[in-house]
Amino acid sequence: MWALTLLLLAVVARAAIPNLRGMLIPPKAAVPQHSFTSPNGTALPPITTVYYFDQLIDHNNADLGTFQQRYWMSWEFYEPGGPIILLTPGELDADGFQGYLANGTISGLIAQQQKGAAIVIEHRFFGYSNPYDDLTSQSLAVLTIQQAIDDLVYFTTNADLPMPGGDAVKPGQAPWILVGGSYAGALTSWTMVNQPGIFWAGYASSAVVETITDFHAYFNPIRDYMPQNCSSDVQAVIFYLDGMYAVNDTAGIQTLKEAFGLGDVEHVDDFANALVNNLYDWQSMDPDVGPGAMFFQFCDALEVKDGMNAGPGGWGLENAIYAWGNFWNTTFYNYTCGDQDVETCLGTYDTTQSYWTNTTVNNPGRSWAWMVCNQIGFYQDGPPYGQPAIVSRILKPAYGERLCVNYFPEAFSSPPEPITSETNMMYAGWNVDVDRLFFATGLRDPWREATMSAEGLYKLSTPSMPIHEGDGFHCSDLITLNGIDDPTIAAVQEAALAYMAEWLVEWEASS
Repeated sequence: MWALTLLLLAVVARAAIPNLRGMLIPPKAAVPQHSFTSPNGTALPPITTVYYFDQLIDHNNADLGTFQQRYWMSWEFYEPGGPIILLTPGELDADGFQGYLANGTISGLIAQQQKGAAIVIEHRFFGYSNPYDDLTSQSLAVLTIQQAIDDLVYFTTNADLPMPGGDAVKPGQAPWILVGGSYAGALTSWTMVNQPGIFWAGYASSAVVETITDFHAYFNPIRDYMPQNCSSDVQAVIFYLDGMYAVNDTAGIQTLKEAFGLGDVEHVDDFANALVNNLYDWQSMDPDVGPGAMFFQFCDALEVKDGMNAGPGGWGLENAIYAWGNFWNTTFYNYTCGDQDVETCLGTYDTTQSYWTNTTVNNPGRSWAWMVCNQIGFYQDGPPYGQPAIVSRILKPAYGERLCVNYFPEAFSSPPEPITSETNMMYAGWNVDVDRLFFATGLRDPWREATMSAEGLYKLSTPSMPIHEGDGFHCSDLITLNGIDDPTIAAVQEAALAYMAEWLVEWEASS
C-alpha cells in the first residue's frame, strides 16, 4: 500500500495489492495508430513490433548466459549521422509505451529535431524481460540498480539495431541520448555517473536521484498546491486521529473508522494508510485534468456544502469527518476495493494473501518491492512533529519495512532498512555533476523533494547540466501536449531541445 510506492495497475480493486500507489513511473503517451515511413519514403514496420536482445543475466558472471530483453524501435525521422535516443519506462511492462517513439513525447521530439532514431527498452524483471521464469527472491538477486545500468550499457554497445545501418551506430559511431522519467529519470543520471562516456547526453524528468528512506516530503507539494480548504480539513481529521492514537483511545478510533465504512479494518496503521489513497490521486494529475478528476471529486465532497464552497480554513472537523466518510462510503470504497471485503482490500497483516506469495512474471509490484526494500526506500509516511500533516504520523518507515518481510520471508528474517545512503554514495544522488545532462521537474510534482529541484537544495543550473522547472506535475514535460496546455512546461521542453541541438553539434565520432 502506502509503503512500497508502486504503480497503479487498475481502477477497480486497486488497493487489493498493498503497494499500488504513489507510483514511480512516467505517464503513458498515446500510441500512434497510423503507418510510418522513413525520410526516404520506405515503409517501416508497425511501431508495436517487438524486437529482442540477448542481455546478460548477470554482468558479473557472463557464464550464467543471457535472457531475451524486449525493445521497440522507430526510425521514422532517422538520417545517417543522427542520434539514437534510448528510453526505458522503468518499473513496469514496457508494452504500451511505444508512444515514446513518436513526437508526442520529448524523446520523439528530440528524434524529430535531430533526425534520430528512438528506442524503448524494457527494464529487467518487468513485463516479459525476465532472466528467470519466476520472481522469487533467489531470482530477484540480480535485480539491482547496477545490473539495470549495465543492461543499458551492454545493449548500447552490442545491439545490432533492426534499421538500415543499425550495426554501425554504437557509441563512438553515433551519439546516444538516454531519456527517462521518475525512477527511470534517476536511472539516467545514475548511468551517466557510473558509466561515463557511453551516452553523449541525457534527459532526466522528475528524476528521483536522491534515494530517501523516510520520504514524508512526498506529500509537501500535494499539501501546498491542493485546494487550501481541502488541505485544512484533511489536516483536521489527521490531527484528530493522531490525537486519539497518542492516548490509546481505541473506542474513538473505532468510531472514526466506522464513519468511513472501514470499521472492519483491524489495525489502526492500515486504517491510517487507507486514508492516504485519496492523496495519491494527485500524482495522476496533469495540466489538462479538469474538475471531474478523482482528486477534485474528493475535495469537492469535503468543501462544497449546500452549493457553497468553504473558506480557506475548511468547514471544520465535524463536517470533514462526515463528508470524507460519506465520500468513502458512496464513491471511493468501490473505486478502491471493488467487491472485496475491507480487510482483504486494505489489511496488510495476513501473510497468506496471494499478493504476498505470487511469484509469476510480469508482476511489477513484486519486482519493484524488491528494489524498494533493498536499495531505494521512498517510504511515504507522516511528517515530523511541528510540520502540518495531511498524512497520519502513525505511518512510519517501519510500516513499509514490515511488508518487505511479507513479500520476501526467505530474504528478510526481520524488517530491512534499504541501503539508501550507499545508493546515494555510489550514484552521486543530489551531488551529480556530469556534462550534457538535462534535468526537468514540475513544481507540483509529489516526487519533487527527491529531485534536483528539491526545496532548499539550491543546486545551480549550468549550461553543462541545466536544471529547469515548470508548473507541471509528475513527468508532465515528457508529453508534448502538456506544453500546449501549460506554457511553463513548453519552456522546459524548448530549453531541452535547444540544449540537445547545441550538445550534438559538439559530438565527434571516435571510430
